Amino acid sequence: MGEFGEKSPACGTVCLKYLLFTFNCCFWLAGLAVMAVGIWTLALKSDYISLLASGTYLATAYILVVAGVVVMVTGALGCCATFKERRNLLRLYFGLLLIIFLLEIIAGVLAYVYYQQLNAELKENLKDTMTRRYHQPGHEGVTSAVDKLQQEFHCCGSNSSRDWQDSEWIRSGEADRRVVPDSCCKTVVPGCGRRDHASNIYKVEGGCITKLETLIQEHLRVIGAVGLGIACVQVFGMLFTCCLYKSLKLEHY
Repeated sequence: MGEFGEKSPACGTVCLKYLLFTFNCCFWLAGLAVMAVGIWTLALKSDYISLLASGTYLATAYILVVAGVVVMVTGALGCCATFKERRNLLRLYFGLLLIIFLLEIIAGVLAYVYYQQLNAELKENLKDTMTRRYHQPGHEGVTSAVDKLQQEFHCCGSNSSRDWQDSEWIRSGEADRRVVPDSCCKTVVPGCGRRDHASNIYKVEGGCITKLETLIQEHLRVIGAVGLGIACVQVFGMLFTCCLYKSLKLEHY
C-alpha cells in the first residue's frame, strides 16, 4: 500500500503532462488560425480600410496577428516546460497564457464595440470621404478603394449615385463632363461616367454604404468569435498548468 501511495502522485503528474502536451499542440494550431484570420483581414480587405474613419478595425486585426504569433511561441514553450518539468518555465508559460488571454479578450471586445458603432460611423463619414478625397492628390488609396468598392459590389455613391453631385472631382474640370466615376458603370470604358441612366450605371437602393457595412460586420463577427473562442479554450490551459505546477511542487517536497 505504501508503494502505491508513493506512485500515485507520479501517475497523476504523467497524466497531466500528456494532457497539457495535447492542449499545447491544439493551442499551437489555434495560434496559427488566429494569425491567419488577422493576416486575411489585413491582406484581402486592406483596400477598404482607407474608407473607415476609425482605426479600431485595423487595430483589432493587428492584435490578432500579434496574439497568433505569441500563441505559437507559447505553445512551443509549453511543450518544453511540460516535459522538462521545470516550474520556472511553467510560471513563464502561465504568464504568457494570461497575456494572450487578455489580448484576445481585448480584440473580441473591440470587434463587438466597433460592430455596434459601424453604421453611425459610415453614415457620418463615408460620403464625405468619397466626395472630398476621390481623385484628389495624396489620396490615391481612397480612389482605388472607391473604384474597387463600386465595381465589386455593383453600387454607386455612398447612399446613391446623386452623392457624386457634391464631389470636388466631379465639379472640377478634371472629370471631363463625367457626372459619376467610370467605376459606377456596368461596363467600364473611359468616359462612361458621363451618362448616369440606370441602364448604364449601378443604381442600388442604399448605395455602397450598406454593402461596405455588411462586409465589415461579417469580418468583425469572425474576428470577435475567433478571439473570444480561443480565449475560452485558454482557460483550460491555465487550469492544467496550475494543476501540473501544484503536482510538481508536491513531488518536490
